[in-house]
Amino acid sequence: MKDTPAAPALHGAEASPLGQPVAYRDTYAPELLFPIERQLKRDELGIAAGALPFVGADLWNAYELSWLNPRGKPVVALASFTVSADSPRLIESKSLKLYLNAFNQSRCADAQAVAALIRADLSAAAGAPVEVAVEPLGEAPRRASGTPEGICLDGLDIDIDTYRPQPAFLAAAAGQPEVAETLYSYLLKSNCLVTGQPDWGMVAVRYRGAPIERAGLLRYIVSFRRHNEFHEQCVERIFCDLMARCRPRELLVWARYTRRGGLDINPWRATPGMAPPANTMEIRQ
Repeated sequence: MKDTPAAPALHGAEASPLGQPVAYRDTYAPELLFPIERQLKRDELGIAAGALPFVGADLWNAYELSWLNPRGKPVVALASFTVSADSPRLIESKSLKLYLNAFNQSRCADAQAVAALIRADLSAAAGAPVEVAVEPLGEAPRRASGTPEGICLDGLDIDIDTYRPQPAFLAAAAGQPEVAETLYSYLLKSNCLVTGQPDWGMVAVRYRGAPIERAGLLRYIVSFRRHNEFHEQCVERIFCDLMARCRPRELLVWARYTRRGGLDINPWRATPGMAPPANTMEIRQ
């Protein structure tokens, strides 16, 4: 299958700070946030506005958040943000980094006040309520790490020569007894939609239905290697392709992308009723 470049298309980030030199601000500046309409890329997948075939969220973890307390002493913290997949807009990651850095010389009463500001600003940018948690490091926050409970595909000994998404690789064994399993791979690599910089991640597929052909699934995952798309959009593409080609009765797809600019992004999409994945750190995060 020929590995040819995709035709350029509008994606909503043309005027974002991605790939552009910027001056860092160090005082509170909510105007730095750059939202992007989700529907622009969903149109490519045939997803009609207001008719999502999935539920889900984009789970962000922030490791570089700091502000000044009322006496000017710095506080450092971890934070997490959960943006619902049904929000009309996603938030471009460099703009979020710039926004968070703008707290560095801002005085805030406490972590709750910082969380309230971030919650209001991200909700306004996304067009829907965003869940926010802020945990000062002095309070010893903990994060769980581990691997999915399932089968890693990466040991399969297969030939691969296609590095742009190829849904035709996906197939399920129709007529075979239904299974419920989780398959995952560390070989997901895509590229930033604007800059082309590599994005590395682990992707997991939990489903109930006819057995998905594992070699084909791994070939499909690797086929994203030269594909330019944001993290959230890659996961939605994987979900839609699996539903169309394999028709599972239940499906959950999630990815955990490695950290960039003090942020990691972990989108998940699922058929309604499936439990979301835990916020368990991948080893490269």
